[in-house]
Amino acid sequence: MLISLAALTLAVWLYLFLGRGFFWQVDLEKTDAAASGTKSALIAAIVPARNEAAVIATTITSLLNQKGNQNVQIFLVDDNSSDGTAELARRAATSTGKARRLAVISGEPLPPGWSGKLWAVEQGVAAAKNTNPDFLLLTDADIGHGPSSVAALCGIAESGGFDLVSFMAKLYCRSFAERVLIPAFVYFFFQLYPPRWIASSKHKTAAAAGGCILLRPVALERAGGISVIRGEVIDDCALARAVKQSGGRVWLGLTEHARSIRPYGSFAEIGRMISRNAFNQLQHSTLLLIAALLGMSVVYLLPPALALFSGNPVAEVLAGLAWLLMTVSLVPVVRFYRLNPAWSLALPLIALFYMAASFHSAFRYWTGQGGEWKGRFQDPARQD
Repeated sequence: MLISLAALTLAVWLYLFLGRGFFWQVDLEKTDAAASGTKSALIAAIVPARNEAAVIATTITSLLNQKGNQNVQIFLVDDNSSDGTAELARRAATSTGKARRLAVISGEPLPPGWSGKLWAVEQGVAAAKNTNPDFLLLTDADIGHGPSSVAALCGIAESGGFDLVSFMAKLYCRSFAERVLIPAFVYFFFQLYPPRWIASSKHKTAAAAGGCILLRPVALERAGGISVIRGEVIDDCALARAVKQSGGRVWLGLTEHARSIRPYGSFAEIGRMISRNAFNQLQHSTLLLIAALLGMSVVYLLPPALALFSGNPVAEVLAGLAWLLMTVSLVPVVRFYRLNPAWSLALPLIALFYMAASFHSAFRYWTGQGGEWKGRFQDPARQD
């Protein structure tokens, strides 16, 4: 029995390591190469913002200071902020000498069936259409864009013929909790959505990172517009899926040149960030939750348990090999975050934290508090 369980864990890890699009390999986009020689283009940057006073100036400044042939026009949709977000954005634009390239839109009341962020995006897209942009840039208010970030996105879209191009921004990773948990967040995301599968027309897999999405307007129209995903909590992946299902091509990659400037300093804060979306990802299904928890137990907890405590030499070797593959697979992302590869040894404990956060996500949903963000419950349990 122990040998069979150990063999199962090794078989699972051989598949994950070799058969799931090599999701664990960190293939950084070549920003300079992608940005060089890009055609001139008008970019309409849509920035939904609700009480983002702490970060908005950095985001606006970074967008207005882009290098290359791209003319970036910003449409900031102020979603009823109470902290002076809009005024701070205007000051940042004025300080760069490019105030005319920022339009501040006061958000309309949230209609039924829409998430707050997507309603803001919808209003920004409607305003941007009047400028007839070549691309829409959907970006969060807490993303600092490197000087060549937009040019690189355009270069990848043009050279690869992609309709939606997205950078997984480098997340804030300074506190102890962030160093433990943030690389694994990227790792688990890519395990669910292997970038090579996303870019391939042979796979249905589609995903994007909502902090930084470049999108052709015609592709958005073909997909049905923002209204098609108006109630989605995991809106970035839903958008990528709609674009790909309508015949568009999608690309997602890691980058050093777009960074999240929002810290999640504690284990509790990161847990809430995971909890906000996890049960939605499982389609609010208790059966899928149970299956996910059992699956993660087999994949991440069983190999070290058997390797250390089975007492059977054959089981120990097989489980040890599975544990080795697990550890090695996390190393590239850990190194991307400039951390010691030894952090990868903690993956079983990290997985246990993510499992707990997933259960907490379900509990929040069951109690009508799902998807809480900025004072709104975006994913509450539906009442019949």
